[in-house]
Amino acid sequence: MKNTLKISLTTILILILNGCGKNEKKEQQPIEKETIVIQRDFGNWKTENQRLGVELNPKQFDNWFDLAERASKIVCNDSVPKITLKTGNEIRTIYLHNPCWEKDSYKIIKSKNVFEIHNDTIFKNKKNFFPLDSLESVLRKDIKNNGVNPMFSENSKKLIVSISYDKKNKFKRLLHHLDKLTDKYYGITNNTDIKIWLTNKDHLKLPPPAKKEIK
Repeated sequence: MKNTLKISLTTILILILNGCGKNEKKEQQPIEKETIVIQRDFGNWKTENQRLGVELNPKQFDNWFDLAERASKIVCNDSVPKITLKTGNEIRTIYLHNPCWEKDSYKIIKSKNVFEIHNDTIFKNKKNFFPLDSLESVLRKDIKNNGVNPMFSENSKKLIVSISYDKKNKFKRLLHHLDKLTDKYYGITNNTDIKIWLTNKDHLKLPPPAKKEIK
């Protein structure tokens, strides 16, 4: 009887020790940290059309002309073209502001209000050009100008960023350029109201130079 009691007590003690060991192991396991995903919408139209956003995937197009034309046709169908970027823990949805060229045969835009990126070069007024490494400084000057310098934008709300590429150029850098552009714009303005066009250069009509008065 005593031997049986000893065996039972020993068995219970072993079970208790094993249970404590398992609890200690559970407590020692590292706790996985939750990853916070940031969602930002750039170029928000704030209209009903935005609900009809149509995703554009540049990798599905063979050339720049087809991609830019597709963006315009989406607008002509009363929808909004958008491109989604996923970088680290951030998702950026960029709503494009392309005009419908079928309804508007051309748009007259003051060149001072256009911030043009063509391939890897920034153009202002067709006369001044800067390397893409100067993106932040030139963009900041355009946004903060407020009509002071006649070569830069009248108002940040009127500023249009036109992006285009040569037909032979590898436009696959578009996603990289959009990532860099939206990042710098948000850093300067703390806002996401950027207006971006995917442009075929033939469509971007600028007003003719002012005529000189004949005395």
